[in-house]
Amino acid sequence: MSANILQNGTCVRKDDFKYTLYIAMFSVVFVVGLLFNIVSIYIFACTLKLRNETTTYMMNLVASDLLFVLTLPFRIFYFVKREWPFGSVACKLSVSLFYTNMYGSILFLTCISMDRFLAIVYPMRSQAIRSKRNAKLACGGVWALVLSGSLPAGFLLDNTSDENINSSKKYCFEKYSQAQWEDDLSKVVVFMETMGFLIPFLINVFCSVMVLRTLRKPQALSRGGSLNKTKILRMIVVHLFIFCFCFVPYNVNLLFYSLMRTGVLKGCRVEDVVRAIYPVAFCIAVTNCCFDPVIYYFTSETIQNSVKRKSMAVRDKVSQAMAMDGQQDNLGTLRRKLFNNESSV
Repeated sequence: MSANILQNGTCVRKDDFKYTLYIAMFSVVFVVGLLFNIVSIYIFACTLKLRNETTTYMMNLVASDLLFVLTLPFRIFYFVKREWPFGSVACKLSVSLFYTNMYGSILFLTCISMDRFLAIVYPMRSQAIRSKRNAKLACGGVWALVLSGSLPAGFLLDNTSDENINSSKKYCFEKYSQAQWEDDLSKVVVFMETMGFLIPFLINVFCSVMVLRTLRKPQALSRGGSLNKTKILRMIVVHLFIFCFCFVPYNVNLLFYSLMRTGVLKGCRVEDVVRAIYPVAFCIAVTNCCFDPVIYYFTSETIQNSVKRKSMAVRDKVSQAMAMDGQQDNLGTLRRKLFNNESSV
């Protein structure tokens, strides 16, 4: 993956490894993400009786995940064929849905973090704020903010490679021209990085620190004592780990990638490093579709109880079926014995 200097001063990049990486990772994420999110939809729609502010955010999060997961087969096809046959609109929509999913996930997770912060740090004063109506309004604001950044990111771009002007071959997700980066993409990246990543990241850290400070107080969480503290600590750890693991590497590298494409950062060595990191960070970001159901489970005690009730019901049905099979086997054995006795007579 080394970059060399040509006579005209441009860098030769060797990043073909990304195609194999994308095909393998997107295939796994499609299978696992589709399965996990269908299960999540089933839980929300069929088994969850009590719905609150947190489940409102989670239902919007699973909708965002599922929309993106359903576009992955098109990405897999493209990286296998290295050509986009589905038209310009489908390409732009696929690009937009990736950013909708990633920054939507970040903002919905931030809403969950803020809701937990209000419930623990200000349990009495936040009762009027923490309502399902306000949660729905917050979700509407998240969708408006995310779409205002993700739609321009996809629809302002031309998916025809500038490197093959005389060719009819169409590209998608890559090979955008320098002019497009300077005129459109750089502005969109600044907006998304600020509103969709940096500010939410700081809010998540602030909320987690304040919750931890509250848990250290002796009078905190009088109901349930250390058990509640253990659960909340586990929520915070899982939440921050998934947030930092999925979103920090991609967004930090995206900033450097944007600076490189707009000519602020120069040099083949810099380009080589940034281009090598980008596919890996991108694949890590995509895995948030698989990790979000983990957030659902660890964040909501209501969902945990619902899953436990469903598991117990399934086990009871299996036990009853096995018991009936056992009774039928015993009855069959008894019938055979009676038949043998009658035959011997």
